[in-house]
Amino acid sequence: MKILVLNGPNLNLLGQREPSVYGSVRLEDINESLLFMAGELDVDLDFYQSNHEGALLDKLHAAIDECAAVIFNPGAFTHYSYALRDAVAAIGIPVIEVHLSNIHAREEFRHHSVIAPVAAGQIVGLGPQGYILALQAAVALARDAVFAGAEGTE
Repeated sequence: MKILVLNGPNLNLLGQREPSVYGSVRLEDINESLLFMAGELDVDLDFYQSNHEGALLDKLHAAIDECAAVIFNPGAFTHYSYALRDAVAAIGIPVIEVHLSNIHAREEFRHHSVIAPVAAGQIVGLGPQGYILALQAAVALARDAVFAGAEGTE
């Protein structure tokens, strides 16, 4: 089973960008923690980060045939990208939206996510631990989907 870990704009700057908001942990550190947990869960991970909306769309589309679930931090696209929202709705696999900071406790424009209504769930404000929780949830949801599909064939 493969899980896509998809990160949007500016997340490549973690550890440097506004450490008072996002902490000092780098994206590479988060990915290393996820790899460790993936080993315990017996799943493979595919990591991808882009500052470009179209590249994120292409990766979501490719996930249809390649992945059982997606962990997605859309960054600022969270608040206005209807194209990403539609892709999440279209791909038919569980997507867990994750944010390091609590978007609901920040500036007003960050309070609304256009992704959340079509995601399987949303984890916010728990820092890097949110990614670990998202991985656990994504694996559980993907395994449930496989189990439900197997039940339907009997």
